Amino acid sequence: MTTQAEDLVEYGFRRVIITITAVLCALLEIVDTTIVNVALNDMKGTLGATLTDVAWVITAYAIANVIIIPMTSWLSQQFGRRNYFAASIIIFTVSSFLCGNASNIWELVFFRFIQGMGGGALLVTAQTIITESYPAAKRGMAQAIYGMGVIVGPTLGPPLGGYLVDNFSWPYIFYINIPLGIIATILTLSFVKSPKYGEKLKANQVDWWGIIFLASFIGSLQFVLEHGQQDDWFEDITIVILSIVSFFGLILFIWRQLTYKYPIVNLRVLQDQNLRIGTIMCFILGFGLYGSTFIIPIYTQAMLGWTATDAGLLLIPSSIMTGIMMPIIGKMIQKGVPQAYLVAIGFMIFFGFTFWMYSIMTPDTGSEHMFWPLILRGMGLGLLFVPITTLALSTLHGRQIGEGAAFTGMMRQLGGSFGIAIITTFISRFTQSHRVNLIAHLDSTKFEVQQRIQQLQMGFMSKGFSASESLDKAHKAIEMSVMQQSTVLSYMDVFLYLGIMFLICIPFVLLIKRGGGKVDMSNVH
Repeated sequence: MTTQAEDLVEYGFRRVIITITAVLCALLEIVDTTIVNVALNDMKGTLGATLTDVAWVITAYAIANVIIIPMTSWLSQQFGRRNYFAASIIIFTVSSFLCGNASNIWELVFFRFIQGMGGGALLVTAQTIITESYPAAKRGMAQAIYGMGVIVGPTLGPPLGGYLVDNFSWPYIFYINIPLGIIATILTLSFVKSPKYGEKLKANQVDWWGIIFLASFIGSLQFVLEHGQQDDWFEDITIVILSIVSFFGLILFIWRQLTYKYPIVNLRVLQDQNLRIGTIMCFILGFGLYGSTFIIPIYTQAMLGWTATDAGLLLIPSSIMTGIMMPIIGKMIQKGVPQAYLVAIGFMIFFGFTFWMYSIMTPDTGSEHMFWPLILRGMGLGLLFVPITTLALSTLHGRQIGEGAAFTGMMRQLGGSFGIAIITTFISRFTQSHRVNLIAHLDSTKFEVQQRIQQLQMGFMSKGFSASESLDKAHKAIEMSVMQQSTVLSYMDVFLYLGIMFLICIPFVLLIKRGGGKVDMSNVH
């Protein structure tokens, strides 16, 4: 360990403050990813926008996030970490205020993009700051503290958003960031230190083409994933063009980074086998974490008719469970329990959760049925997050760690986007096929079917409708229940497939070579 790395290690009160600042910033960024989901309907009303337009509020933020995350390590070196971190918080806070004041949908989308540019930095830089402030032996613990923020964040968003939207109005989901942002900025400027690695580049040495290729590759990919289902995938010319742009952007980006003298993203870090496996695992973790955080509220709101706040609160026990697990796992890694085993058990438990959800889903499942499966989900995530992050970074040294952290962060976000895109597509495709299968069984010559229609018709007639109107309503009611059943069946399928995906991962995890649970952070970024 160089003396410089030891300079960065903090003790006592300063370390507590730095940890709180970093976790607060990571939370701000992550809560903001999901808090908006609840407010979309209200935004649609106030800004007079269609659902497709409003979806851009989420898309813009996600695109900006994913573009900026791989560049964070490089940007920290350019501007000094403390200044860059503080500037990011300020950009984030100011654009939050502007988002709340937006008068039309595109203004909101634009400021949301800027907010994402500020927010993306908060995640990875926060992780690096926390990891560097702890001595090598306590690294597992540091990842666990950071992980609590990352996992609890997505689940805090919906209930908080629901509460603010129900009791105030949607701009308050943005205004709530302002006081927190101001506190975080002051704490950052007073307590965070900047390590000095490498010299600044002059403007003409900066890899501008690299930035352009990166933005076109990731931006287009993110757009395709967010809008694929509603625009009918490759039937839509925009989606086709952007897929091609994304593909060539990736190839040119890789070529540029490997040949240019001052690359923005150091791809050579991926020569490390553990980082490669860890990056793939992060992708799958993002898939499971964001996928299940996305699908459960939709199921409870659309199928069970819950309010946004209730749907959000349902996930809280699961997050608390993860929060309890994190420090325990951190301790286990410090004691030298092989991470690969923890990850394998985590995937196993996650499979248990999806299979359990698969077996309890009906059009009227109560929250008491979902309580224990979600507790199981919390345990699984706890077992996955800390080991995967420490494992991915376990055999890296020095500056590579910041670069590695950027990869894992980016892949986790992309995994989430892929997960949500694939899940929405599956749900709508499966619902159609289930509906066709169910209707095939509704034979109007069957006694049960006739009896059910007659019962419904009688029920409507007793409410004062004429016989023909009542018959019409009876048919509509049956169509409704068919639709409902087929949607529930498609949710069940999605859970089953998620589970199978996690099972397939287990043998691969066990291939990982052992790197100590210690991460040498001697000279990150």
